[in-house]
Amino acid sequence: MHKLRKTNINTISLIDELKAESIKRNAPIWRDLAKRLEKSSQNWAEVNISHINKYANKNDTILIPGKLLGAGYINKPVTIAAVQSSQNAAEKINNAGGKVISIPELMKKNPKGTGIRIFNK
Repeated sequence: MHKLRKTNINTISLIDELKAESIKRNAPIWRDLAKRLEKSSQNWAEVNISHINKYANKNDTILIPGKLLGAGYINKPVTIAAVQSSQNAAEKINNAGGKVISIPELMKKNPKGTGIRIFNK
């Protein structure tokens, strides 16, 4: 079977960082995320904020192994880390009192990855 190779240097760097952090901190969540991101970007999650509003609790920390999209509305503060996010989604999250951060920022804040919910729909 032909193995897909990533060409985006930022994605390659992120995957390497996730694997290293997983080993260093004994945190399986980062290894799981690295494996998901190694797949074709066509298979990455695309999550709308309406889905987050429906299933997340107030002040949850959410990890999206893919793209955060701005369809819908959100009315609770949450912290979201995603590979990519639309400007519209980030604005709606910020207006609801939440924040959008990068995955490396999340790894610094929570090295063990405890209490993080993964949304992949």
